[in-house]
Order: sequence, then structure tokens, then C-alpha cells
Amino acid sequence: MTPLDVLWLFFMLSSLQPVLQQRFLAYQRASALRALEKRDRSRAITLIHRREGFAFLGIPFGGFIDIDDSEAVIRAIEMTGKDVPISMILHTPGGLVLAAEQIAAALAGHPAPVTVYVPHYAMSGGTLISLAADRIVMSPSAVLGPVDPQIGDMPAASILAAVEQKDKNEVDDKTLILADVGRKAQHQVQAFVGKLLAKRLPEDHARDLAHTLSEGRWTHDFPIDADMAQTLGLPVSTDLPDEVRLLMALYPQPKGRRPSVEYIPSPYEAPPPAAPHRSSRFLPVR
Repeated sequence: MTPLDVLWLFFMLSSLQPVLQQRFLAYQRASALRALEKRDRSRAITLIHRREGFAFLGIPFGGFIDIDDSEAVIRAIEMTGKDVPISMILHTPGGLVLAAEQIAAALAGHPAPVTVYVPHYAMSGGTLISLAADRIVMSPSAVLGPVDPQIGDMPAASILAAVEQKDKNEVDDKTLILADVGRKAQHQVQAFVGKLLAKRLPEDHARDLAHTLSEGRWTHDFPIDADMAQTLGLPVSTDLPDEVRLLMALYPQPKGRRPSVEYIPSPYEAPPPAAPHRSSRFLPVR
């Protein structure tokens, strides 16, 4: 084999490496999904956005829930037998309200039990989807968030508050239109969330909780941890299975980012007690 042949073979293998790596990763993900399905006797569905960019005033930019996501998730739900439970892994900053509501409605309409796993966070539209589940399982450090609607890049509640503090004659028409749209969006989201929660909560409690989550009392990135979610009356536990953690490890951030966190990936137990201190001086000989 000539040096030119070796060089050609090297370039061929280099070009095939990304394809082989992607196929191996897909095989690992399928195996991890099967392990979770075997554990829960369910169909496992993931909605994982790993293209996080940055946030401005609590509004995330990057990967988010869109119509493509809702079409794919609804297709998976419709392919699931009526007596087969669904296990959904959510990791998302939120996204399009319409897409999130479509997914939530499909989950709420599934006759068998639905479990949503939140390993890190499911904000905004992700929380909206979580509210459709019979059971929400979070890691101890995971968070949900408010579901107050956003009009463009502004919270609907803040637009309404700004308009109410001024004389309407001093407010331009565009702002008044945004306030009207914001008020409608609040009512629509509150009604939808109330309908989801009414499946497992008393009607009054469901209505009050829907108002709390959608009225805009917090910033849009306010973290609702497991303890707070339980206090609000949501069916939350923190018994996140290892199968979900393993699955999340198979969805790394896109290449090109310098890793900012490193550790030896093995469980650490408490260190053994320190040995008693011994003096370095010799005892006198008698």
C-alpha cells in the first residue's frame, strides 16, 4: 500500500467517523429508552432541548418547544395503546404556547397513567406539559416554572400593569392593543391550566392554582422546586430513577463548547474517618 493509499484511507475513515458516532449514540439512546420502558412497563418519550443559549429578562433563547415537537409527540401518543402508560422525559426552557397546549391535551386525554420526569428543569411550556401528568417525578434540584403568557418579548402581566398605571389617553394604540392581547392570553392560559388540574384537584383548588401559575406574580424564570410544587398541591415526588439520569447523559450539548464542568463520573461515598494523629517524636528509651 502506497503512502497515497494510506492518506486516502485516513480521509475516508475520518469522514465516516461522525456518522458512526451518531449511529452509536442513537443505539445507546434507544437502549436507555428501552431500559426505562422495561422499568415502568410504559412507552418512553423524550422532549429534550439541549441548545440552550442565553436568557434576557427571563425569556430563554435557543432550543424550545415548537410545532415540530408537538407533531412528533402527539404521533407517539397516538401510537400508544390505551392501556399502556406513558413516561415522558422533559428538559426544556419552554416555547410556543400552542405547541405545549397540544402536547398537554394529548397527554391528558391518554387513558393510562402518565408520568413526567424532570431531571433538571421544565420551564414555562414544559411546566404546562407537566401539569397534564398523573405524576411528576423531579430530581431533588430540578425546577418547574410559572406559565404566565408572554407577548413577544414582554410578560403579559407587565404590559397590563404598565397600562393600568397610566391614563389611557397617554398610552399609544399599540400598547393598548398589546394589553388587550395580553389580557386574553392570560384568560386563555388560566382556563386551559384549570381544566388540566381539575382532573385530580378539587374545582376550587384547581381554579386558584391555575390563577397563581398564570397571573404573573413571579418573573417568568422563577424556580418552583419540588417542595414548593408539593405545597401548591401538585403530584410531585423526587424519586428520579437512574435510567432517566443515564438517558440525559446521552444528550450532550452541541460540540464546539468548552466544557465548564468536569468530575470523575462515579458515585462517591462518605470518606472513612481520619486515622488518629501520631506524634513524630520518639519516646525516650529507659
